[in-house]
Amino acid sequence: MDQNQTARRTEDIALDLLKFVAATANVGGKSTGSTTGFGIPTSAKPEDQVTSLLELYAKCRQAVEAPLED
Repeated sequence: MDQNQTARRTEDIALDLLKFVAATANVGGKSTGSTTGFGIPTSAKPEDQVTSLLELYAKCRQAVEAPLED
């Protein structure tokens, strides 16, 4: 597998992780808030929600790409 295929696979995994975390924590949704404290307030502007999702995606990429410690 070449580097482009590997990079794409990492991006896909990070995107799947983002979807899971966002759904679990009610991030970016139109819910009334999260009892776990991770949700974005419903009064947040769409731009703020997008920014939060992009930041979460960056964290997911870091988590997926981080080398495992032995």
